[in-house]
Order: sequence, then structure tokens, then C-alpha cells
Amino acid sequence: MRIFGNIIWFVCGGFIISASWALAGLLWCLSVVGFPWGVQCFKYARLFLAPMGLETYYDGGIISGMTNIIWFLFFGIPLALEAFVIGCALCVSIIGIPWGMQCFKIAKFSFAPFGSRVVRRKIF
Repeated sequence: MRIFGNIIWFVCGGFIISASWALAGLLWCLSVVGFPWGVQCFKYARLFLAPMGLETYYDGGIISGMTNIIWFLFFGIPLALEAFVIGCALCVSIIGIPWGMQCFKIAKFSFAPFGSRVVRRKIF
């Protein structure tokens, strides 16, 4: 079921969200100072291609908090807004609600991606 959900996710907005994160990574990597942010963006772009069955938890400290402030000011708001709009569009139909909820998780995650860890959800 997870594979089926990820295939539908990719078609219904996952590619757009992932491409946006990759573009943000490219922009961050233009400078030496922004390179760590760019590398993280590429990691999350790959993650957002198939996010079904994954959960994120925030475990950050003071360094992650300061990094997230810089992230929020430059790229957090546009990426969160994009995920929110796609999520609202998917929630228009009853069938799209699970994928819309995934977009809302990504929108929340877009505000503070540094210091977060991603774990696979156990299905019993």
C-alpha cells in the first residue's frame, strides 16, 4: 500500500514539492556560506519524492534553531506556502485527503527542517 501511495503522491504534487526543494538547494549552493543549507535541501528533496510511511520529529538544539531562523527568512515561507496550497487543492476531493494531509505535514516541516529526524513508521 505504501508503494501505491507514493506513486500517487509523485503524480499529485510530490514532484513539484521535491523540485522546489531541489531548486532551493541549488540557490543555496551558489555561495560557500549557504552550502550546508543546500545539501540539506537536496536530502529533503529526495525524501519528498516518496514520503508515505515516514514521520518527522524535531530534536534540534540551539544551533539548529539559529539555522532554522535563517532558513525561515529566506526559503521557509515560500516552500511552506507551496505545500499548503497543494494540500488544499488535494483536499477538495475526498480521495485526495490523505495526500493533502501529507502536504500539510511538509508545510509544517518547511518552517524548521534543521534538527529534524525522519523515521519510518512501523506498520503492524
